Amino acid sequence: MTDKPKGISVDFPKELIGGVYSNNMAVSHTREEFIMDFLMLSPPSGAVTARVIVSPGHIKRIARALQENISKYEQDFGSIQIPEEAGEKVTIQ
Repeated sequence: MTDKPKGISVDFPKELIGGVYSNNMAVSHTREEFIMDFLMLSPPSGAVTARVIVSPGHIKRIARALQENISKYEQDFGSIQIPEEAGEKVTIQ
């Protein structure tokens, strides 16, 4: 008899339901992890709105999931146009 995988119940904290807005992102890595800092920039300043740290294997799954969703989005709504970069240097303190 083969056991079917059971679903996982995930709690969603009330303070995270609204999410956070990010209009920029900084990525760095070590051998063991990738660090993604999501930023809200409103010159002349900005703030980190979220930091997510994941393993190298998980970042590959994230990249794959993002690419699949971008493809689906573009099939439904057309090609996403990437605006020119402002070229400003961002320093996270």
